[in-house]
Amino acid sequence: MLILGLTGNIGCGKTSISSIFKKNNIDIIDADIISREIFEDQCLLEKVFEHFGPSVKNDDQTLNRKALGKIVFNDNNKLLELNNLTHPKIKEKILCKIDEIKKKKKKVAVIDAALLVEGGYLEIVDKLLVVTCKQEVQIKRIQHRDNCTIDEAIRKIRSQMPQDEKSRYADYIIDNSGTIDELTKIVLKFIDYMKENWCG
Repeated sequence: MLILGLTGNIGCGKTSISSIFKKNNIDIIDADIISREIFEDQCLLEKVFEHFGPSVKNDDQTLNRKALGKIVFNDNNKLLELNNLTHPKIKEKILCKIDEIKKKKKKVAVIDAALLVEGGYLEIVDKLLVVTCKQEVQIKRIQHRDNCTIDEAIRKIRSQMPQDEKSRYADYIIDNSGTIDELTKIVLKFIDYMKENWCG
């Protein structure tokens, strides 16, 4: 089974590509969903509260994601601390999901993860697809999605590995600076390419 890594920086449209894969019956392992699930582990939750203080704890003892996001997007050291706490758990769950998909005799599984390169997941994947876009498009998308200022959008972009650096790890790059219709055509062509060249 081919394990395809799908990654791209905030606002580049990784989620859109993931949903096109899903519509074409390709199994997706979504690291965002897994990162929410791991916080059901009380032990991990307590470590996060301990590291980041009372502002990240809701009244019902759950994680205040918005408050945590504000802290880590403004401080790379804090982001690194959070990643060190969460990535081992996320990786463990991803490996379990891969095993489940293998049992279904599927030819392809896609790991959809924003921090696939930074989080040390490259060893899990056979091929890497990186989605990129022009920075002005990226900023507009982040502003629209997160209802934030240009400065906040730029800070979020700067908290991640630069696009050109991430692209150096890619086996295939999709530029998603255009419309959703244009993206759909590109992704469908990529699926054909992947099946012909990588799936044996």
